[in-house]
Amino acid sequence: MDFIRNQLDGYGMSEQMIGFLSNLIMVVFIAVVSILANFITKKIVLKIIIHIVNNNRYTWDNIIVEKKVFHKLSHLVPAIIIYYSASIFPPYQALIEKAAGTYMIIVTIMVFIALLNAFDAIYRSFEVSKIRPIRGYIQVVKIFLYVIGGIVVVSNLIGQNPVIILSGLGALSAVLMLIFKDSILGLVAGVQLSSNDMVRVGDWIEMPKYDANGDVIDITLNTVKVMNFDKTITMIPSYALISDSFKNWRGMQVSGGRRIKRSFYVDTTSISFCTKEMIEEFQKIHYLTDYITTKVNEINAYNIEHQINRESKVNGRQLTNIGVFREYIHQYLRNHPKIHQDMTLIVRQLAPGDNGLPVEIYAFSNDTTWVVYESIQADIFDHIFAIAPIFGLRAFQNPSGHDIVQLKESPEFSRGY
Repeated sequence: MDFIRNQLDGYGMSEQMIGFLSNLIMVVFIAVVSILANFITKKIVLKIIIHIVNNNRYTWDNIIVEKKVFHKLSHLVPAIIIYYSASIFPPYQALIEKAAGTYMIIVTIMVFIALLNAFDAIYRSFEVSKIRPIRGYIQVVKIFLYVIGGIVVVSNLIGQNPVIILSGLGALSAVLMLIFKDSILGLVAGVQLSSNDMVRVGDWIEMPKYDANGDVIDITLNTVKVMNFDKTITMIPSYALISDSFKNWRGMQVSGGRRIKRSFYVDTTSISFCTKEMIEEFQKIHYLTDYITTKVNEINAYNIEHQINRESKVNGRQLTNIGVFREYIHQYLRNHPKIHQDMTLIVRQLAPGDNGLPVEIYAFSNDTTWVVYESIQADIFDHIFAIAPIFGLRAFQNPSGHDIVQLKESPEFSRGY
């Protein structure tokens, strides 16, 4: 600083102008040095560290790099330069030191948080993490670090010992908890919701306890606002999303597939073995031609090998209309343009009951839009209901008033009476 003042003094400037220009030059010089140090740290030192990490046999240090621990640490370099340059400006030294010190404290906290994230990721790479998870403990440590960091920052700004602030907080904690109970609960819930990425604005959530089923349109300190599909608004306390269970449909929206899980109920009295004529008709169906040919050859080979008496259909193996029907639905869905082929696709029989034999479709549409999804599902079951009689099957349905009237008007019913 003295060197610059002496140089400027040679130009015959006023003392006020010399002071202003010397301070400006030093500010520019410190800024250039800080930028240069930051550039060297990030472009040279960090690249060397990353090169060393990528070319050794350990994997844990790669996770540390992925969590940007070294990147966050590099932010300390310009802050240290500014901190130790504060003595050049005596009138502003205290202010500069407090600002730089506060920044360094915040960066240090962020470095420790990144280290905890890296430790959690490293631990989860081991099988023991599935039995003994530690994420909850790490979250507690993070909260502790945030609290301690906040206290240290405040004490640095006001120039007081952190112990004094802690003792003051202890005396006020009971009063604060009583007055700001909802706000504190909301703040803690907000931190949990954000850190665990549990809910975002735009998510479709379902919470029956609060009669909420719709899109999240706002998240505040105390409440989460949900617009239900009937256009009503439900206000849910933020902490309720932590203490109670709710369903978030974001996973379905992100995956690109929406589940179809519905059953077609077959009248069990319509289930039978396939006749020769039925098999010939089934072979004409494109989705079944290869299946029928392969299955008939397999059954014939089995029955011949085991010398099965074919005069009775009970003996040996036979095709059934329900089995062929199930295979047709499976092939139909495999060739359906609106079914997600990379996700689970099952056509299965459930346990028969009072409503007949349920044939359940478990698949995923490739469009998650509600209207499109319902249209796809309806089209599939329209087709299933229409083709069931071709396989000799009847959909189960409890008798209606029309059925009873038709029964009374039938000749068989009249002769019975």
